[in-house]
Amino acid sequence: MILILGLIILIAAVVIGLAGIFGNTGPGHGLGAGGDFSIFGYHATGSTGALFLIGIIVGAAALLGLALVVMGVRRSARRSARTRRETGTSRREAKAIARENEHAREREELIRQRDDARAETAARDDAPAGTAAPVTDAPPDAPRGRGHWFGHRTAHR
Repeated sequence: MILILGLIILIAAVVIGLAGIFGNTGPGHGLGAGGDFSIFGYHATGSTGALFLIGIIVGAAALLGLALVVMGVRRSARRSARTRRETGTSRREAKAIARENEHAREREELIRQRDDARAETAARDDAPAGTAAPVTDAPPDAPRGRGHWFGHRTAHR
């Protein structure tokens, strides 16, 4: 709203100033010779001081309009920046939630695999002697647990 009001004031000041310039050209419109000055049919007779005062008023109106335009643009820019920041924050939060959900699914999958492995080990240990061991995906000579390159680690005391 401020931006629109500023544009209206600025455009009106520019139009009045240009009408004053282009409507009073020629040799018959010299102020020094006692000629009058007209803007949109309003005749200003008198001195150059009156014309100067009218110019100051039009210039002040133009400055006010320009100030309102700049203020409106800054307000819009601040609002857009705040919206972009909030959008970026919500996107980051959504990504973090998605990562947490993915980690939770992975954790549940690992817990399920651990429980399956424990159940399989318990079933193998409870089986009577002489029965066949269950088939596993690992080759028979694969090391169990985490292997170390330089043998077993010893605890430091």
